[in-house]
Amino acid sequence: MEAPNNESFRDSIATINEEGKRAWIFPKKPSGKFYDYRKYVSYFLLAFLFAAPFIKINGNQFLMFNVLERRFNIFGFPFWPQDFHLFVISMIIGVIFITLFTVAFGRIFCGWICPQTIFMEMVFRRIEYWIDGDRGKQLRLKKSGWTSEKIRKRVLKHTVFVIISFLIANIFLAYLIGSDKLLGYIKEGPFEHLGTLIPLLIFTGIFYFVFSWFREQVCIIACPYGRLQGVLLDTKSIVVAYDHKRGEGENGRKKWRKDEDREALGHGDCIDCFQCVHVCPTGIDIRNGTQLECVNCTACIDECDTIMEKVGLPKGLIRYASEANIEDKEPFKLTARLKGYIVVLTVLIGVLIAMLQLRNELEARVLRLPGQLYEHKENNIISNVFTYKLVNKTTEPVEDVSFKLKGYKGTVKLVSTENTVTVPKQGLEEGTLFIELDQSLLKGDKTELTIEIYSKDKLIETTKVNFLGPRSF
Repeated sequence: MEAPNNESFRDSIATINEEGKRAWIFPKKPSGKFYDYRKYVSYFLLAFLFAAPFIKINGNQFLMFNVLERRFNIFGFPFWPQDFHLFVISMIIGVIFITLFTVAFGRIFCGWICPQTIFMEMVFRRIEYWIDGDRGKQLRLKKSGWTSEKIRKRVLKHTVFVIISFLIANIFLAYLIGSDKLLGYIKEGPFEHLGTLIPLLIFTGIFYFVFSWFREQVCIIACPYGRLQGVLLDTKSIVVAYDHKRGEGENGRKKWRKDEDREALGHGDCIDCFQCVHVCPTGIDIRNGTQLECVNCTACIDECDTIMEKVGLPKGLIRYASEANIEDKEPFKLTARLKGYIVVLTVLIGVLIAMLQLRNELEARVLRLPGQLYEHKENNIISNVFTYKLVNKTTEPVEDVSFKLKGYKGTVKLVSTENTVTVPKQGLEEGTLFIELDQSLLKGDKTELTIEIYSKDKLIETTKVNFLGPRSF
């Protein structure tokens, strides 16, 4: 007789049945210490998500990701296309931060912080429990015919889902175009801005599809982070783990029987009640070990602790632990790998802070006008024409901006009525200027000049250009 394949669970996922069709997950409503902690964290993050676009720091939206205009605000700091390198460093810091936590604590980001999990488990799933009831009632409702009660519940639930999806889409729109512009669109009426309304309705449909139908498949199939977890985890990573040594004993798990000496019979503390499976939002059996479908939501920990308490056995059969801790009772400690990630993260944060401190509030760029070389004027004067672009990153206009040459006696003339300009707040000022120098000052056919940009009498920026002149023989 062939031995059973104990690894068969790795060949399929819980949401697909033997016929290859979708197996719907109806998780039991979780409760317990960790679930309460997750609710507090989730409500805080939801409040932050909904409030962040409307928070202003020095006139800047706290968080904004305007991809179309290539303008980003992160924690009140504005990032322009000229600051793309800072934005890239910020993203790298975020990736390394998540990687560090994955190496140390597994997929804890998914269970506690990920917006997909928070919206699914703490918003849409809780509404489902409120309307359809717990696991047992949901299963009976699914199997029942289309009675008036089922129709009423389905219409109510999906109507609420659509409304929440529309609200989420609006919040994400506030991050993309800015909260002020969104509020302006709402006041003017949606039909005045069909170019924005149609994408908004499309994203509403996407959110509704994800949270009403695709659900846990996002974490299992679509999200690459679960696959990344398999590369980053090691035996010392803290994950939601089943203590198989204690749970299985010498003769394996066994159903609970009152007044039975399980230890004498060689059975472990697991009473094979399957409550850890029924409460899992991705439908896995945590007793099979760490799996990519596990999002570290701790629902199985709370449920197992409740069962252990009822049967008079110690809690912690399922808990946060590493493989090394379960096998060898090895405590958690910083490994060389973790220390390496911490060092890299610290260095990058230091570099970002230094670059933010050194960043100029006004970005200046002066470039030669395409196709133009130089002009020879009276009195041996050589003239070059340039274009300039000034980017004001502050929330106040920069007034009386003028250009001066450093180290050379020459003139800078703006093609405007006055020789100064004003750069609007968080705005752009472009124009043309002429630089005139005596030919005797030139060093060959190309001379590097430093241009100082002043606001009134305050030096705010410097930039360099190449000034062309006649070739000397």
